[in-house]
Amino acid sequence: MPRRVFVLGLDSMPPSVLYDGGDVGAFEYLRGLVEEAQRYRMRSCHPPITVPAWMVMFTGRTPGELGIYGFRHRRPGEFGYYIVNSGYIRYPTLWESLGRRGLRVGVYGVPPTYPPKPVHGFLVTDFTTPGPDKPYTFPPWLRRELERTTGPTIFDIVYRSHDKDRVARELFHMLENHQRQVEYLATRKNWDFFAYVEIAVDRAHHAFWKYFDQSHPRYEEHPEYSRVIPELYRRIDKWFEKLHKQLPRDTVVVIVSDHGIKSMKGAFAINQWLAEQGYLKLKVDLSGLKPGTDLREDMIDWGGTIAWAWGGYYSRLFINLKGREKHGTVEPKYYEETVKQIKKDIEKIRGPNGESWQNMAYRPEELYPEVNGDAPDLMVYLDDLWWRPAGTIGWPSPYLEENDRGPDDAVHDWFGVYAVYDPEGTIGKGDQGEIQIHEIRRHLEEIVLSRQ
Repeated sequence: MPRRVFVLGLDSMPPSVLYDGGDVGAFEYLRGLVEEAQRYRMRSCHPPITVPAWMVMFTGRTPGELGIYGFRHRRPGEFGYYIVNSGYIRYPTLWESLGRRGLRVGVYGVPPTYPPKPVHGFLVTDFTTPGPDKPYTFPPWLRRELERTTGPTIFDIVYRSHDKDRVARELFHMLENHQRQVEYLATRKNWDFFAYVEIAVDRAHHAFWKYFDQSHPRYEEHPEYSRVIPELYRRIDKWFEKLHKQLPRDTVVVIVSDHGIKSMKGAFAINQWLAEQGYLKLKVDLSGLKPGTDLREDMIDWGGTIAWAWGGYYSRLFINLKGREKHGTVEPKYYEETVKQIKKDIEKIRGPNGESWQNMAYRPEELYPEVNGDAPDLMVYLDDLWWRPAGTIGWPSPYLEENDRGPDDAVHDWFGVYAVYDPEGTIGKGDQGEIQIHEIRRHLEEIVLSRQ
């Protein structure tokens, strides 16, 4: 018989909270499991963001092999973008491989699993789902069953908002909705492997981190908002304690995240910097634009433009390469030296007060054994992720105190958690050092199949 494994995925959970006690005591039950677990510091992928990180974990493939470098992508020669979905995942996931061996699987909220694919068991899609009016379960009739039990599924909330009271209400409502559904599935259905990812953790971190982390440069003690993150942790802890006691006693529990989280020191207007450096030429005067203006295709003087970029938790930079882009100007023979020069210039960017930054700019070929899909020319991390790249323009300075896309208190960090609790003690316990996110799939598969 295979080992029964339940994976509790806490999106963006850092070791400082789950392992090191930075959670103000909110994870009492989970902390107890972690103390008896085999514990790893999980090193996330390049880039350390939700899409593609969870699929890296559950396929064992790098973002380059998957051809997925974020939630959105740009086809060569186009200025707009398309959204990644489950149809772009070409490698088998762990649950697909287990299903082919005859094991029954349950999948809930793992990004990106929309639109739903058939599995040997059941599946509920993730936060990328457009809404509850779309097909989001396998088998299809599971949707009606869930909605009769819990009401419509809530996939995500608007978390970048100044209306923090509404964000908190919707956050807890979404968490409760997910927990009711997962408890129903985990206790009423047959499964050997169950993977559940809770996106509410990530949303709480981004919306309320400056009220929680006392080291945040804009830390603010608030009678209500400072309690949101600890309360979310507490609700997860109490819910899982109740669920765990309903599972078979020999169930292996895995607690894992896709990346960590840390305070956002500020945002840096990467396209504005490119314009100031002469890499991006605009038809309009920067000083005459409204701060936070989106860079549009018709604003760019393509004949004088060498590169432009996207903002996000990391920046993707594109060379205006002749023969690939619609209005390409950079001759292919100068491509390599152009990339190298921009890379050097990015590495020299300093902070607003002249302080040194740890900037990293990589060609995808430097990071991955294989590069598929629509990769950028450069992947850029500013000050080891502490500063968020902003794609908008028109600012008085490229250094912004806040995110340009609405309130966001946090940026992603390289290290998450991976803890395996085995009630039978055969796996062992204690600190195991570091594990790469793409190594987790093999590790989990070995655990599930250890009794076959």
